[in-house]
Amino acid sequence: MLQTADLTIRLHANDDVVIARNEIAADTVLTREGNVRIASRIPAGHKIAVRSIEAGKPVKRYDQIIGFATRPIAPGEHVHVHNLAMVRSRRTTPSAVT
Repeated sequence: MLQTADLTIRLHANDDVVIARNEIAADTVLTREGNVRIASRIPAGHKIAVRSIEAGKPVKRYDQIIGFATRPIAPGEHVHVHNLAMVRSRRTTPSAVT
């Protein structure tokens, strides 16, 4: 049986989310993440917020921005397409080195 400390993977200390190793039931408490209570069932491999994220703020995984919160996200919430969106950015091509 997995201990609650073994239910998730944290990829970087600065991340706003952790990844579910297996499906996690609602009301499970993630002790390693500061006693974050899971709000609803989280499928294996999906992201879980471990801190409050304001609407419009970036969400980090691997210490990199993976999207922006489309609404406030509470600790313990499933982070997925229903509350996370990408913002289009203009990509510039570097000048050729001469």
